[in-house]
Amino acid sequence: MSFDLVFFGGTGDLTWRKLMPALFQAFRHGKLPPEGRILAVARDERSDAEYRAFIHERFAEVEPSKRPSDEEFARFAELLHYRRMDLSQPAHYAGLKDWLDARGADQVVLYLATSPYLFPVICEQLGAAGLNGPNVRVVLEKPLGHDLASAQQINRVVRSVFTESQALRIDHYLGKPAVQNLMALRFGNALFEPLWRRESIANIQITIAEGLGVGTRGDYYDTTGALRDMVQNHALQLLTMLAMEPPSTNDADAIRDEKLKVLRSLRPFTPETVARDVVRGQYRAGTVGGQAVPGYLDEVKVPPDSRCETFVALRTEVQNWRWAGVPFYLRTGKRLAGRDAQIVINFRAVPHPIFPGTTHANRLVIKLQPEDGLELHLLAAKGGGTNERLSPVSLDLDFDKAFPSERVGAYERLLLDAIAGRLNLFVRSDEQEQAWRWVMPILEAWTNDPTPPRPYAAGSWGPPAASALVARDGCAWAEEQ
Repeated sequence: MSFDLVFFGGTGDLTWRKLMPALFQAFRHGKLPPEGRILAVARDERSDAEYRAFIHERFAEVEPSKRPSDEEFARFAELLHYRRMDLSQPAHYAGLKDWLDARGADQVVLYLATSPYLFPVICEQLGAAGLNGPNVRVVLEKPLGHDLASAQQINRVVRSVFTESQALRIDHYLGKPAVQNLMALRFGNALFEPLWRRESIANIQITIAEGLGVGTRGDYYDTTGALRDMVQNHALQLLTMLAMEPPSTNDADAIRDEKLKVLRSLRPFTPETVARDVVRGQYRAGTVGGQAVPGYLDEVKVPPDSRCETFVALRTEVQNWRWAGVPFYLRTGKRLAGRDAQIVINFRAVPHPIFPGTTHANRLVIKLQPEDGLELHLLAAKGGGTNERLSPVSLDLDFDKAFPSERVGAYERLLLDAIAGRLNLFVRSDEQEQAWRWVMPILEAWTNDPTPPRPYAAGSWGPPAASALVARDGCAWAEEQ
């Protein structure tokens, strides 16, 4: 299969930090279809050779195991091409169409790695130039909009040019191996599905923690915040995969239909429940990894009076028969105690304990980063006597060790899926709009609340109020158990 993959924003951070390294790994692993071209477009004037040299220099910032040798890069660079484009000029889109039509690839993927405010003008120009034929797909990076109204406006423009099956809204968390294994865990095994309900599960926790601060992106982050940056997309997508009903097939729309039902079943927020069930925080100076780090208000390009949240913890419920009464806790933040993304399924205790001192309930931990894997925490007897106390033990599955030659990174997987037209791991527009619809009352309540975010020390696990939030239900976060 021949393909042309076009990156709008071809010199931007996303392209050279994430997308090009992912494509090189696909190339190195022999997974990239051989008849392919990769075209970067941007405003600068460059030749193909100059762009290839630019990307080669950027690979020096990739982790060592993923850097190409000179010989590897020389072969990969043969795929790379560059065109100067002013995204507001119709003639430049006509020139792009001529470039693509000259070869007539089987599949054309147009990846919008630009600021979201450019999505409407790019899509309109693509449509006017006839770059929306049946063999064309467009990939839209997050964040898709700043609120519900802006997301709906972007989607209206996209739908006026492309069909729903041509528009791929990317959420790179869905490409993580452990997230892909959520489906296999639940629907490919007989072990967990009978227990995956309110009768057996006490609560579910989703944590996406980052040790880094905002760095030099303070001006961007201050207009975004943790709720928009992580909860509205990544965390809610994880929640839907955990809570969805079994789809009838593995077809993309069958899966996305079930995810949408979960989003529509989430308990809606009111100003009163936002005050009770949502904690927002902002990091202050502290120590991370033994190094002193500044507070958010002292970061570059951050206003000194900013009320932007760098931490969110919230409690919600899925209001249906399977999950009624089960708390779902979502937590994300910057400058936390470490880089750690995981899902913790806390099971209910046995109904009648017969062993003395049994206080630990079973739990399943799905690790998303820094490593991918599963941990099943059980209780076992050492064999010391009839009144022996049970001891916690765990079964640990490390996906990197279990499948050492088959691991595929998140962006690598999603780019290959985009080229092949596999839609399962991309977000449909009604899902994305419903997620915005659910978070809007939180954003509106914060706008009307003069109270600043709760402070927390960099290197901690967030404001104490986040621990109080789960303690109210008699629960604790995983690191406190």
